[in-house]
Amino acid sequence: MTIRVLVADDQYLVRAGFRMILSAEPDIEVVAEAADGLSTLSLVRETRPDVCLLDIQMPPPDGLEITRRLAAGGSPGAPKVVVVTTFDLDEYVYTALENGASGFLLKDAGPALLVEAVRAAARGDALVSPQITLRLLRHFSHGQRRAQASRPAEQLTEREREVVRAIARGLTNPEIAAELFIAPSTVKTHVTSVQAKLGARNRVEVAAWAFRTGLVS
Repeated sequence: MTIRVLVADDQYLVRAGFRMILSAEPDIEVVAEAADGLSTLSLVRETRPDVCLLDIQMPPPDGLEITRRLAAGGSPGAPKVVVVTTFDLDEYVYTALENGASGFLLKDAGPALLVEAVRAAARGDALVSPQITLRLLRHFSHGQRRAQASRPAEQLTEREREVVRAIARGLTNPEIAAELFIAPSTVKTHVTSVQAKLGARNRVEVAAWAFRTGLVS
């Protein structure tokens, strides 16, 4: 199945670069580009993309507000959002994830990570740039979001613990599958089970739980 992507950024060269990278993939199609928030919302309604790549700082509404609006709609067909920015600020990361983003990347993350973030979002996973993941987890492990991820590890199977350790190291589902010699679909099943057991909304919260409880150090 082809993943339909909308790219929103107020810089033409950034949009052109993302389009070139994503269009080279056989399973991804860039269906629209937008330079401001209002155009983005209009094009989402017109083109119904599967994934939106949103810059944070563009003419209003900005990427964080658009993310909130799309998530608040609650529609089963609402696109997943990956926020892509040059600004490595904790406030932006937390707000993007709180607003329902399925990923947060820095613009210098590289083509491979950009493509994987789009595929992860389409699968229902969350992907965060490795350079900010540890700092984000450090924030979570100092008392934030305890209600979502405070349950004991005993309820996880040994295989699920292996998957959690891999998630905490930043591995994607295909990488986990290769390391554990299991099918990617099996990894996805384990991840879904882990999130349900821990009350975690995404992979970042699963990893934060692993660090906080000592499953990984």
